[in-house]
Amino acid sequence: MARGARRHLVTFQTPVAVADGDGGYNTTWTDLVPATWHVSLEPATAADLERVAPGTVISSAAYVVRGDWHPGVTTLCRMLFNGREFAITGVINRDLRDVEMECGAVEVVV
Repeated sequence: MARGARRHLVTFQTPVAVADGDGGYNTTWTDLVPATWHVSLEPATAADLERVAPGTVISSAAYVVRGDWHPGVTTLCRMLFNGREFAITGVINRDLRDVEMECGAVEVVV
C-alpha cells in the first residue's frame, strides 16, 4: 500500500485496570506508544469481511484499517478518529514480517 493512501491520523489506546480503593477496579484507557498512527480507514467490502475458518465464513468488521505494523494493537484496543471510537475486531500481520498490519474495526456508538 502506498504511504499516500494512509491519510487518516488515528490514536490507538489499550485498556488498563486501575484500583478503585474498595477492592475492585475500574477500566481506563491509555495511549499506546506511539499513540498516533497514519492509516487507511475504509468501509469494508464483502470480500474484506470474509475470513475463512474450518467449515465456515466469519464476517466481523465494518471498516478495514491498513498501516505500518504496530505491535501493541490487539483486539483489546480501541481506535479514535475525529471524535469517533472504533473497536478493533481483528489484527493481521501482513506477510508475517512485522511491516504492515490490517485490522477489522467497528464503530462504537454510545
